[in-house]
Amino acid sequence: MRFLGFRHDGQSCIGVVANDQVTRLCTIDEFYADTARWLATAPSGASVPLAGIEQVPPVPTTSKILCLGLNYAAHVAETGRDRPEAPNVFARWYSQLSCDGDQVPVPSGEPGLDWECELGVIIGSHLVDTPQDQAMAGVLGYTCFNDISARKYQRATGQWALGKNPDKSGPIGPVVVTADEYGDPYGKAIMTRVNGETMQSSTTDCMLFKIDEVIAYATQCLSLVPGDVIATGTPEGVGGARKPPVWMHPGDTCEVEIEGIGILTSRIV
Repeated sequence: MRFLGFRHDGQSCIGVVANDQVTRLCTIDEFYADTARWLATAPSGASVPLAGIEQVPPVPTTSKILCLGLNYAAHVAETGRDRPEAPNVFARWYSQLSCDGDQVPVPSGEPGLDWECELGVIIGSHLVDTPQDQAMAGVLGYTCFNDISARKYQRATGQWALGKNPDKSGPIGPVVVTADEYGDPYGKAIMTRVNGETMQSSTTDCMLFKIDEVIAYATQCLSLVPGDVIATGTPEGVGGARKPPVWMHPGDTCEVEIEGIGILTSRIV
């Protein structure tokens, strides 16, 4: 199944995507309250063109968004940092998520924004102290994520929260592909383009800490619940590591593409 979040009759709903059409399944909260039921339920009602809908993030407003820093070896090298000994997890807030085609503003205190293509993992089960060999059973699906960053604020202190949470800076989408349809999440091409120019190009098997390791590690400390998101880190090629740095400015278009999922587009304003 391929699905997304969209506004339907004033509600935030899950829509099943097929042939550039979207069919309502249920509300987002209903879906994540019983994912097994809804994954086995065929959508009903009239379909609407994908191009005409208002997208919303495909996860509940209560979702935790856990992001991995420094999870590709070549990205660690370009930053001049040491390889982390454990998954380097930081948090984003649901309120800073945005959708395919949305506008992302440059904060007034920043010279521009940086891009980070990432494979997003959507959790589908309640996970606590999950053994690594059982972790992948708790994955509902996969999506594209762009960890757009305000580097000035990120680098100002040892805390990354401000630099990783500018307004609308967490694009997610354009669809979620369920784990049964997506298959092996490794070896997938992942890339970023800015104004059509390729800035990042790698594959997901270059992750240092794999998805099952991250879930096992994180759930020793906190519970993961259906609708939580793990953004699995970015490969080399970020703008802030270039000499001189390259930033995204108003008028730029950023595309994150992951094989088997699609293209997530953001417009910088």
